Amino acid sequence: MYPQKIKSPPPGSAAGPHPRRLRTLGLETSCDETAVAVYEGEAGLLAHRVYTQTDLHEIWGGVVPELASRDHVRRLLPMIRALLAEAGLAAADVDGVAYTAGPGLIGALLVGATVGRCLAYAWGVPALGIHHLEGHLLAARLEADVPPFPYLALLVSGGHTMLVDVRGVGDYRVLGESLDDAAGEAFDKTAKLLGLGYPGGPRLAALAETGRPGAYRLPRPMLDRPGFDFSFSGLKTAVLLALRAAGADPAAPADLARAFEDAVVETLATKAGRALAATGRTTLVVAGGVGANLRLRARLAEVAAAQGARTAYPRAEFCTDNAAMIALAGHERLAAGERAGLAVVARARWPLAELKPPGA
Repeated sequence: MYPQKIKSPPPGSAAGPHPRRLRTLGLETSCDETAVAVYEGEAGLLAHRVYTQTDLHEIWGGVVPELASRDHVRRLLPMIRALLAEAGLAAADVDGVAYTAGPGLIGALLVGATVGRCLAYAWGVPALGIHHLEGHLLAARLEADVPPFPYLALLVSGGHTMLVDVRGVGDYRVLGESLDDAAGEAFDKTAKLLGLGYPGGPRLAALAETGRPGAYRLPRPMLDRPGFDFSFSGLKTAVLLALRAAGADPAAPADLARAFEDAVVETLATKAGRALAATGRTTLVVAGGVGANLRLRARLAEVAAAQGARTAYPRAEFCTDNAAMIALAGHERLAAGERAGLAVVARARWPLAELKPPGA
C-alpha cells in the first residue's frame, strides 16, 4: 500500500494525469550499462542517457558483477539529476518510476530497483519493476514508424537468443530460444579465441569484413531439425579446432571470423524465416545488441521479403541495453493501472512466459 503523500491517483482518473501525458522515469542497471530515460505518452521519449562500463571490465576480459554493481551505485543518481535537467523537468513532474527488475546480474539489478523504488516513495508516485526482455521486445516502438501488433520478434543479445510472437504488451509466446550460448555470448567467446579482447562481438564483426568468404565452412547448428530453437556452443569448438589446424596461417583469424559470422547469420535468418512462415506475421522486429550487425540485417531483410514481410529495428543505441525501452514498457503498464508494492524485488532469472498483459 502506498503512503498517504502520493501526489496523484492512478493515471487516467479524474484527478490524475491522462496516460498521454504520463511521464515515466526509466532506470536500467541489469548488467554493465547504467542508463536513465524519461518517456511521456504524448510526446514520446523526452531524454535518455547511457553510461557503459566497457573500460572498467576490459582489463578482466568480461563483466565482473561486483564492479558493475559498485559503478551503478556511483553513477545512477547523478545521471538522474542530469537527465531531468536535460528534459527541463523537476522531480515533481515525474508521474511514475519504472526500473529493470530482471533478468540480469542480481547485484546490479538491486541497485536500480532500490533507487527506483525509493525515489518513487519519496516523490509519492507509483513504481513498477520491468522485465528486461520486454523492454527489448518493445524497443522498436520508440521509433516514428511504430510496428503494429502483432509481430514476430528476433531477440539476439549477449544473454538471450529467442524468437517471440508478440501479440501485444505482455502477450508473448516464445517460439524458440538458445539451448546453450546466446548468439552474442558466442560472438564474445569466439572473439576471445581469436585474441580480439573484450568486448568481442563488434571486433569480430570488424575482422570478418577482411576475411575471405568460403575459406572455412562451419556448421549451422540445428538447421537440420524442426522447430525454432538455437544452439551456438558447438561453433566455438569448431573455430578452436580450425584455428589449431591452421597453425601460423596469418589469414586464419579473419577467415574464421567471417566463417563464424556467416554461420550465425545464416542460422538466425533461416529460423526467423521459418517462424515468419509458421506464424504468418508480416513484420519481423529485430532487437538486442547483435541486431546491430550489418550482415545479419541484410540477410534478414532478404528472408523477410521472400515471405512478404518487412523488418523493423530500434535505432542502434536502443539495440543494446538502455533505459528508453524500460521507460516505454513502464509507461504502458503504469498507464493501465499496474503498480508494484513497497518491497524491493529483483530477479536474476525471470521467464518471459510469466508476464501477463497489463490488467490481466
